[in-house]
Amino acid sequence: MEVTGAEIVVRCLAEEGVEHVFGYPGGAVLYIYDAIFKQDQFLHVLVRHEQAAVHAADAYSRSSQKIGVAIVTSGPGVTNAVTGLATAFMDSVPMVVISGQVPTHAIGQDAFQECDTVGITRPCVKHNFLVKDVRDLALTIKKAFYIARSGRPGPVLVDVPKDITVALCEFDYSMPVEMRSYKPIDRGHLGQIKKAVQLLLAAERPMVYAGGGVILANASDELNALVERLGAPCTTTLMGLGGFKATDARFVGMPGMHGTYEANMAMQHCDVLLAVGARFDDRVIGNPEHFARNQRKIIHIDIDPSSISKRVRVDVPIVGNVREVLLELLNQLELAAAPGNKKSSNAWWAQVNEWRKKECLNYAPSDDLIKPQFVVQKLWEVTKGNAFVTSDVGQHQMWAAQYYAFDKPRRWINSGGLGTMGVGLPFAMGVQMANPGADVAVVTGEGSIQMCIQELSTCKQYHLTPKIISLNNRYLGMVRQWQQVDYASRYSESYMDALPDFVALARAYGHVGMKIERPADVEPALREAFADRDHLVFMDFITDQTENVWPMVKAGKGLTEMLFGSEDL
Repeated sequence: MEVTGAEIVVRCLAEEGVEHVFGYPGGAVLYIYDAIFKQDQFLHVLVRHEQAAVHAADAYSRSSQKIGVAIVTSGPGVTNAVTGLATAFMDSVPMVVISGQVPTHAIGQDAFQECDTVGITRPCVKHNFLVKDVRDLALTIKKAFYIARSGRPGPVLVDVPKDITVALCEFDYSMPVEMRSYKPIDRGHLGQIKKAVQLLLAAERPMVYAGGGVILANASDELNALVERLGAPCTTTLMGLGGFKATDARFVGMPGMHGTYEANMAMQHCDVLLAVGARFDDRVIGNPEHFARNQRKIIHIDIDPSSISKRVRVDVPIVGNVREVLLELLNQLELAAAPGNKKSSNAWWAQVNEWRKKECLNYAPSDDLIKPQFVVQKLWEVTKGNAFVTSDVGQHQMWAAQYYAFDKPRRWINSGGLGTMGVGLPFAMGVQMANPGADVAVVTGEGSIQMCIQELSTCKQYHLTPKIISLNNRYLGMVRQWQQVDYASRYSESYMDALPDFVALARAYGHVGMKIERPADVEPALREAFADRDHLVFMDFITDQTENVWPMVKAGKGLTEMLFGSEDL
């Protein structure tokens, strides 16, 4: 029996086991929305802005092992979605976005709400398709899901002209996916793995550096087992937090621009560095020339060969799925006869523990002003470290990364590569849809939260109840900090002097609002909010305006050239 292209879209999503779709209707996708109205296979979540639809689908994927799906209309619908696509692309998040397009005969004619979707999105998706024949639609969507989840994951966009959604053909989803030009490698080269084992066993100062690839590959258990087997210090990037237990004594904190002293010093002075699913980006290693001054052997495991030796030359490249490679690495370590140098290991740990005495994350407490670090520490205590924490981008993001100890993967949901303000609230929506009943906290700032604050309406409609922790310092905090450090304290356009009454605004959307101004009220407010299972609670914490994120490595500086406070400026 023949069905419409719109019905094919819906059936494909059902075949893929999709349970939630985030979207916003418009003229080019109305046939698809009509087909959604007639089905009961998945729930459609109506957001208030297309950017939020893609962010929510992104976080849905990050916090689960499912593929997030979003639907947007043509023209401005697609352009609004580009930020969400770029956010997911930079962090390698598997996702499928279906966009509407003007009818095929109108493409290139400057039709109403037309844009070159394939051209616009090409730089910020793993792949994209323009469907020109309804008979290709089902296979194209199947390819989209396969490409999104395999190899190095990423977002895939399928652009569907309106006439394709009303055209008829038979539905068939049984065809295999076969693409000659796309053959991702899963298993690492055994010879390279054996070389890595030899280096690790001979190392006197080994170091494990793990990134978001550990989370994406579901390789947290294997990473923890490897670090235990090696007895080496472990650092995880912003995107890798939770991949290794933060409460483990071997964890030395996050590396890089706002990493710990011990992590950065160990990264710089180790003799063998094992990089697992990380890409040596600029915020982690600082100046590559400075990083290369100390001789060390580098082993790099990554699913994407283009990420290896891209910024830092490595000695033992291993291309493959992180989990599969770690399993084989563990196996080869068990087979190897050499036990490793325990004396050197003890000396290495003595040095690492000496660096730890710097206590670089200490801050001056206050009985009068709320310190943002204190709020995050209390959030960790109140939630017992088990919450899903989404964040926006800025100082609050770094404080959450520094002071909330993540012991589990997929609990820390933030924009790492693109650094997208406004993601916190829509991220929380996606997380809660994927993990009903879980505690979800949004750590944000008074600047970031306003970028997608309209999604408070979506939360009301779908009874979503995240707890919003706004660290309100009345500044664009990270901008202000950089202006203090690099621009002689010329605070150009970073002060926010026309803020709304967030408590009243939350109540206007039908939620609970709280304003907290005293340190003594921080913990009681958090406990009250998380005890309320039925409401979204917006907590407006009025924090110390002068507080900065320390330590800090300035742009262009090396890992060991750290600032520890304003006195270093």
